[in-house]
Amino acid sequence: MMSESSSFVKGMVLGGAFCMLVTLLGHIKVGNGTKAHHHEHHHIQAPNKEDVLNLSEGERVELSKSIRVYCIILVKPKDLGHWAAVKETWSKHCDKAEFYSSENVKVFDSVTLNTNDMWVMMRKAYKITYERYKDEFSWFFLAYPTTFAIIENLKYFLLKKDPSQPFYIGHTMKSGDLEYVDGEGGIVLSIESLRRLSHVLEDSDKCPEQGGMIWKLAEDKQLAICLKYTGVFAENAEDSEGKDVFNTKSVGALIKEAMSTHPQQVVDGCCSDMAITFSGLAPNHMHVMMYGVYRLRPYGHTYNDALVFLPPAGSDND
Repeated sequence: MMSESSSFVKGMVLGGAFCMLVTLLGHIKVGNGTKAHHHEHHHIQAPNKEDVLNLSEGERVELSKSIRVYCIILVKPKDLGHWAAVKETWSKHCDKAEFYSSENVKVFDSVTLNTNDMWVMMRKAYKITYERYKDEFSWFFLAYPTTFAIIENLKYFLLKKDPSQPFYIGHTMKSGDLEYVDGEGGIVLSIESLRRLSHVLEDSDKCPEQGGMIWKLAEDKQLAICLKYTGVFAENAEDSEGKDVFNTKSVGALIKEAMSTHPQQVVDGCCSDMAITFSGLAPNHMHVMMYGVYRLRPYGHTYNDALVFLPPAGSDND
């Protein structure tokens, strides 16, 4: 009995120590250990319509042509339904879109990564992207196959952002002291951020392929840690009214929430008019979104947008 009691007490002590260790690790500040980076959480907004209207016609045309977005979609064989839906819907509006797959799939073209680990997939995808397209694109949008994106709204949001600056944009979240962009809503990197990331990916101490912690961090958090070492920090994207434009939920889920929180203003309380992404969509909902965003129009209403983002040459987008 004494032996069993002693074992029980030891187990309780060890369990308590482990819980304490987990708590401490959850609050460890990531950084280079020698230099403390002070960074306030940023909220960056889309341009006001007036800012665009004040541009000359020539400036508007030049701006609309200059913003070119390369889209990275991370997929696995189990995602075939979503893969097909993304391929047939919003990805056509990217200046170039490629699917990065965990393994070779005969039915669709993809860049094969030969790994099932999401963090390793993300690392490899970014590395290949930088090597192939660093001189061709200035903005890089990464998404999961359950995400629906309105690329024209992304281009509008990026209109007056300088890609030679280190931007890392999306729907920000916080985990302990770490601020990161939630991968469910999509992740946008400028070419400067991608350049810095490509360098730190070679440093196994700062940005290891396999983390050394007791538990495994999600890939979007791993990305934030690696970028933080390079002086790149997560920034929350909002419209000119302060509403989030990268959404980690579907339109249906957001409307359901708004019905509870803003019952008199469900649509206004739900989402931004200039929303860029929604997440958690089933394949059929991708096509519903495509119809609602690009095809359905109320007769007699006109949209006098000051800019037009033309589709890529040879594109069959809607």
